[in-house]
Amino acid sequence: MTGTVTDTPHDADRRRTPGRRGRAWGLLGCGVVLAVPAALLVVRLTGLDAGTPLAMPMVLFPYATVLGVLVLGVTAAVPALRSRWAVAVAAVVVVAHVALLAPRFVPEGRHVPAGSVELRVATVNVNAGGADPRALVELVRAERIDVLAVEQMPPSGVDALDAAGLGELMPYRELHPEDDSSLYSRHPLSHGGTTRIDTAWPQTTAEVAVGGHRVRFVAVHTYYPLGDPERWTRDMTALASLARRSGPDTVFLGDFNASLDHTPMRELLAAGLTDTHAELGHGWARTWPVGHALVPPLIPLDHVLHGSGLVGVSVGEHTVPGTDHRAVVAVLALPPETD
Repeated sequence: MTGTVTDTPHDADRRRTPGRRGRAWGLLGCGVVLAVPAALLVVRLTGLDAGTPLAMPMVLFPYATVLGVLVLGVTAAVPALRSRWAVAVAAVVVVAHVALLAPRFVPEGRHVPAGSVELRVATVNVNAGGADPRALVELVRAERIDVLAVEQMPPSGVDALDAAGLGELMPYRELHPEDDSSLYSRHPLSHGGTTRIDTAWPQTTAEVAVGGHRVRFVAVHTYYPLGDPERWTRDMTALASLARRSGPDTVFLGDFNASLDHTPMRELLAAGLTDTHAELGHGWARTWPVGHALVPPLIPLDHVLHGSGLVGVSVGEHTVPGTDHRAVVAVLALPPETD
């Protein structure tokens, strides 16, 4: 007689248990990973980064979107981890991230009327004078820069740039190395000085008359959130107050120590300014850090913002040896005035 062996319910449950445990651990891992973009989404929507240490992780918001997409793909594609709830939650997080990020990658397509005058502007944090002066002067010459803002430039940096020939290209300047930032120009400057607002150090400002317009420039360098997020937020708030008092022909350019995902930066833009990178669909132009062989630029800290009287034509980033920030070069158009 041939005997047969049958599994008892207990034996079958024991074999299924490892599979259930693996699924549980897999879903738990997905949940832990998804918690990062979900938490940053809450901070982004509530503005909790303003004045708090949460300002630091907010620079990772675009990277967190990638994590959300990864979790969504895994929970949807791997049969052992497939779960309606997991897919639904991941999808909600990813869709919310994409909805917040997408506008900066879509060019606004503003029309530049015939006869518009163009201004070529640039900004660079020269890293306490560490930037190669000859390379910076060559950038000004090659890009035909009209107005240059420099941040973190000591008095010795002024002399080094003059020795490299910047004075020949840009004979007009509003220099305040003792206050951190300065402006150089091909065109005569007027109404120069520093701003009287509540920032960690004064911001240098001056006007340029061109194409029937008087364009106000503000060379910006704010405090950094890693050092003091409250001080950084007050700097950004003060800049927003200044922007609201400024006319449409205004350009704020420099090292804002902020990305487009930071609440204080969005409030500054809401005060009447446009980020040239986002306007042209280049909304994730990473400018810091540079100069490290193994670490590429990760964070967009340097920006050219302009008022409604100007239109962005082009924008790009350039590496200047000796500084940890990339220079930003933008071409802005000034439409002719109409009666």
